[in-house]
Amino acid sequence: MNVVRLVKKAKKGSKEALLQLIMAKQDDYYRLALTYLGDSHDAMDAMEDMIVILYEKIDQLKKEEAFYSWSKTILVNSCKDQLRKRKKIVLLDNMETDYKTRSPQTIARDDYIDSERQIDIQQVLLQLNEHQREAIQLKYFHDFDYQTIAQITKVSVGTVKSRVFQGLKKLREFCGGEKDE
Repeated sequence: MNVVRLVKKAKKGSKEALLQLIMAKQDDYYRLALTYLGDSHDAMDAMEDMIVILYEKIDQLKKEEAFYSWSKTILVNSCKDQLRKRKKIVLLDNMETDYKTRSPQTIARDDYIDSERQIDIQQVLLQLNEHQREAIQLKYFHDFDYQTIAQITKVSVGTVKSRVFQGLKKLREFCGGEKDE
């Protein structure tokens, strides 16, 4: 798939080209929205909002090769809008499990373990401020580089690095890790 070619087509009004671009990264978009919102329906709503905005504003994109970072920034902003509306911050992805290949006993045990891990991680992440938590989630849950995180959060790369560093330092201290690791 040639991203630049598809973006140029989308800029000329091709809905199919825009759809191809979105479908190529739909799982990434979904996981990102789910991380922010914590609810699959809200994540889908945010993705729908993103698609509408992309369709309406694709002609404003200056660099075609930056489509995915631009679209993810739009998605994050859509998620933040939803969070502002409901005045709530959700910290983690909902872990989805494949129930078809496991016995009911295994499902119940694994779901209990998953929910315990999720609660533990949520409790630990609550020790961080909102900006540190966001930077760490984007860096380690979504494997974004510092530059992409800076674009999404609209701060400098240095600020992102500082938030990640300070957040990890707090987490180490909270979890009883060595302070000078």
